[in-house]
Amino acid sequence: MLVVGAGQMGGGIAQVVAASGRRVSLYDTAPGAVERGLESMRKSLGKLAEKGGPDPDEVLARVQPVDGLVQAELMIEAVAEDAEVKEQVFRAADKVLPPGAVLSSNTSSIPITSLGAATGRPESVIGMHFFNPVPLMGLVEVVRGLETSDETAAAIVELARELGKTPAEARDFPGFVSNRILMPLVNEAAYALLEGVADPEAIDTIAKLGFNHPIGPLALADLIGLDTCVAIMEVLHEGLGDPKYAPCPLLRQYVQAGRLGRKSGRGLYRYER
Repeated sequence: MLVVGAGQMGGGIAQVVAASGRRVSLYDTAPGAVERGLESMRKSLGKLAEKGGPDPDEVLARVQPVDGLVQAELMIEAVAEDAEVKEQVFRAADKVLPPGAVLSSNTSSIPITSLGAATGRPESVIGMHFFNPVPLMGLVEVVRGLETSDETAAAIVELARELGKTPAEARDFPGFVSNRILMPLVNEAAYALLEGVADPEAIDTIAKLGFNHPIGPLALADLIGLDTCVAIMEVLHEGLGDPKYAPCPLLRQYVQAGRLGRKSGRGLYRYER
């Protein structure tokens, strides 16, 4: 198996795949990204091992860093949430991976149909949307593009189960199911903050205790990455044509300032790095 992208999501996906007993090749174009991904995996696996999880060394031994796309039966792409970047990966993978290989994307909003159209095998292109943090979250949103075959969908649903996840199928509409519901919640929380209705802690406490959510929408936005949230909302806004999906100006401003959330040390909250 090949995972493209060694960041927060790609590294987590590679960890889960390796923990299932499978060998996985991990590739990222950014210098040092794979090494950072492996270090994050080691920390995550160490915490899980304390609770009875697998031996970190055994799992990491199944992760092979590679310098480019390699032969594999399945690619899981987890690069930046940018349509052009993802399409470039799919075009390149279509040339390298064997004819029977499945090309999947961890995208949270970009149309699977457009990624399939970038290849000569749209029937073998599918969305495999994991949730953060990947080792702990149980859902995989399986998204079928217009041309995705029944065989491809069935194989990915079965793989998700074998990885210890619960697959839920969705059609290829902007934001699929998860982000079509989640992002308006995040956006309204940001508007409540912008308009001075309450401070971030109060907004998140009301969501956690009032809605029984494990994490508040503002803290969740920081975990996802404010830049990613804005990118998803822009896809929703453009794809559905409804102004209610336009990103809150406060989120745009924070992204412009480099306040991206946990990964930058500051977003709607401050974090130690």
